[in-house]
Amino acid sequence: MKKLIFTLAASVLALGASAQYYQDAANPDILHIEQPRTQQRAVFNVPQINGYNVYKADLHTHTIFSDGHTTIDYRIREAWMDGLDIYAVTEHAEYRPHESTFIKWLKGYVRPEVERAKNHRLVNATAEKGADKDGIQVDLNLPYVKAQEVAKQFGITVIPGIEITRTPATIGHYNALFIKDANSIFDNDPEQSIRNARAQGALIMHNHPGWSRTSLQMTEFEKNVYSKGLIDGIEIMNGVEFYPKAIERAKKYDLFMSSNTDVHRTTYEVYAMNGHHRNMTLILAKDKSLESLREALEAKRTLAYSFGTVAGDEKLLQDLFNASVKVVYSAVEKPGRIYLQFENRSSIDFLLRLGEGGELIRLDGGKSVSVRHKDSYGKNLIVENMWSEKGNTVTIDLTPHLEAAMAAK
Repeated sequence: MKKLIFTLAASVLALGASAQYYQDAANPDILHIEQPRTQQRAVFNVPQINGYNVYKADLHTHTIFSDGHTTIDYRIREAWMDGLDIYAVTEHAEYRPHESTFIKWLKGYVRPEVERAKNHRLVNATAEKGADKDGIQVDLNLPYVKAQEVAKQFGITVIPGIEITRTPATIGHYNALFIKDANSIFDNDPEQSIRNARAQGALIMHNHPGWSRTSLQMTEFEKNVYSKGLIDGIEIMNGVEFYPKAIERAKKYDLFMSSNTDVHRTTYEVYAMNGHHRNMTLILAKDKSLESLREALEAKRTLAYSFGTVAGDEKLLQDLFNASVKVVYSAVEKPGRIYLQFENRSSIDFLLRLGEGGELIRLDGGKSVSVRHKDSYGKNLIVENMWSEKGNTVTIDLTPHLEAAMAAK
């Protein structure tokens, strides 16, 4: 169809911008509004760290296939627009409340004697496929299959998984990642469910360890499965909750650490409309194949990001900062005082302090800031929005940065 473009002045429409219209080829009395493509991806840059690419992942999500409120294809598009590279399908194995609603709705929609759909494609009739005589059957692998179909369009890697869901106060919830068959995991015994998943080669992540509890003190069930080496990772951040003590547990039991949305509604409601980027697990991997991602999780090359805080292993946090921030010499004010520029090449905002009790500096993602550095500040830079096993700040040795800046002046 050849488009004939018309422009209506903003003053006529009483809008802030003009609208583009084109004439209908079959009916010249109809003008169609030309809609520009507006689904733009949020770019969240993190430079390579130690030779690895940094991939943004959400390892805990839900849709209408369990207790979420969106479709799986929407979740994939949402993940792409939020800047993610990796999406894990982790519907509840034991808790699928919408399933009952679907069945009731379908039964109420058709007459009791109707066994299969008929006469439902009368505009452009095609071959019909009748419903199975046994009725609706549940396939727990279907969400992954559907997610893959959509993900190909956006270049997102989908990790097959499922959430083993039991009483949070005594047993807890566990995501089995890299599973092969979701239908063969459930067992009445939660430990056996975990073992069934591991028999498929799955990695087990302990979800929101502090949710619906009065403390992070380990339950008898947790002590049992942890001591047997059945747990591979742990969420230290889930949605708006942060569990600092889970970092200590991760270090003690050699677990990968993650931050995930556990999204049920839309990420726009929880994050974007409030000015935040969604929770992410930063995975340092060679590429975003399932094999490389699994290797990275097993090697514990992950960091957790939530509401501007980055958490995880102290050395890895230091490596992230050093890869992200470049220090450039600017000028000498007088002996003992020089001006430097801190250039942030990542999308992560940093809160910095020049030495103990020094000036607090905000260095936003993709921005630079000019700093006056005194000898009295020393050679340590404190990052106040990083949290490791040693506490709620991470210290960066400025010596190599200062030496490089002075050498390049």
